[in-house]
Amino acid sequence: MKILVAEPLAKQGLEILKAPGHQVDEKIGLTPEQLGEVIGEYDALLVRSQVKVTADIIARASRMVVIGRAGVGVDNVDLEAATRAGIVVVNAPTGNTISAAEQTIALMLAVARKTAAADASIRRGEWKRNSFTGVELRGRTLGIIGLGKIGMAVADRANGLEMSVLGYDPYVTAEQAALHGVTLAEFDAIIEKADMITVHVPGGKATKGLIGADQIARMKPGVMIINVARGGIYDEAAVAQALADGKIAGAGFDVYDPEPIAADNPLLTAPNTTLTPHLGALTQEAQLRVAEEACDQVVDVLAGRSARYAVNAPLLTPETSRATAPYLPLTVTLGRFAAQYLRHGVNKLTVDVAGEIADHNTSQLVAAALRGILEEATTERVNLINAAFLAKNRGIAVEERKSTDAGTYASLVTLTVEGDAGKAVVAGTVANGEPRLVCIDDSWIDMAPTSLMVMTRHQDKPGTMGRIGLILGEAAVNISSMTLARAESRHDALMLLAVDDEVPDAVAAAIKNHPNVLDVWVIRNGER
Repeated sequence: MKILVAEPLAKQGLEILKAPGHQVDEKIGLTPEQLGEVIGEYDALLVRSQVKVTADIIARASRMVVIGRAGVGVDNVDLEAATRAGIVVVNAPTGNTISAAEQTIALMLAVARKTAAADASIRRGEWKRNSFTGVELRGRTLGIIGLGKIGMAVADRANGLEMSVLGYDPYVTAEQAALHGVTLAEFDAIIEKADMITVHVPGGKATKGLIGADQIARMKPGVMIINVARGGIYDEAAVAQALADGKIAGAGFDVYDPEPIAADNPLLTAPNTTLTPHLGALTQEAQLRVAEEACDQVVDVLAGRSARYAVNAPLLTPETSRATAPYLPLTVTLGRFAAQYLRHGVNKLTVDVAGEIADHNTSQLVAAALRGILEEATTERVNLINAAFLAKNRGIAVEERKSTDAGTYASLVTLTVEGDAGKAVVAGTVANGEPRLVCIDDSWIDMAPTSLMVMTRHQDKPGTMGRIGLILGEAAVNISSMTLARAESRHDALMLLAVDDEVPDAVAAAIKNHPNVLDVWVIRNGER
């Protein structure tokens, strides 16, 4: 496959991409227009933080399977557009943890000791020691907003500096925080009590302007603030004003809104600032780790494997991936079968997962069922990434149920589809590593699904099956296997045939015209 590397990556990452035999093109410095012109040629894209992968770029990426971001955030990738297009987006959330934490500590110390201003002064030939009297960090209260990997790493290092650490994160328990020497506190409490505040939350609409003039007004006089997360989390104009007024004693910023920093950014002229050009992840070690982490996942996705840090797909443990993998193709097949059996549009899907597999995260099975159903209703590319998105847009209600009881089967997946035409039920299992169809409505069967199948409901009368076989034979359609289900003799029966050849509409019509045949379906099980 073809992989486009649009920003500089460590050579070890490039070697990972090339190892399976992929073609890797390094095209650094492309303008948005140039990227849009070439993106349609590629199956994968690798970026860092500067290249913006917009909805327009994604719309032109007709072959794209995966986008890799060599870093933590993915705010430079339009996730909704990527998900809608069925493109996996992966990032490298652990590779730069230590580097970002160390940069945070470096800025904390630089702000507390006025290092940057002192350096500039001495280079001007001055010796104004008393102008740069700093403060110790020991004994001061550090407020950390966001206790992910980086936030916790900062806390660990702040403990070494003998600081008192408060932390806010609604997804972290007090027990987890305590392991890193952090006392949990509410957001407002940190704003009001901390001597120094650092943010470690994702960028985006939810956190833009998280700390503005109102929050700054409630801070302690002489507070110091740090941002090594994303530009825009602090209202930079409000920070600059508070620095000028003396409310904030010092600020260390590594990130800005926008980037590169604008010439009129008020932080550039504000007093008592230490500003660096987005260096949080810019260490030799971090660049190597994030490149390897992102490139490993891109290779996995291109090979059909799940990614460890897929941003727009469920994160599954290796155990869950192994357990559910054999059931994914089965469930796609069940979705295709059910949609064609119902014939008309599906407006509700119920996925029942029973037996051993119900102990695992089965969200991918729901996506697989939707993929099979939607393939019958759209010409868009449908896969496990965008199936739920497309289903929601089409108004398909989805319900997932689990049970430990799979009857005589180790595990059983049952799809119930409902629409204006009624309801259809299809169930299957995996036996000896192979998918099996085991139930259609109330009829229990056992047959391996094939790419072409013919199903009939007919009256169980002598000669009916033979006549259906004769019609197919006269059309040169070969039958490879057959299964029959009936409730009792001489009543309605269901027959499922696996066939080797395409069944023309005229042949299906001839079967349906037989007086004992109630209905006939030609089921196609394959990519559209």
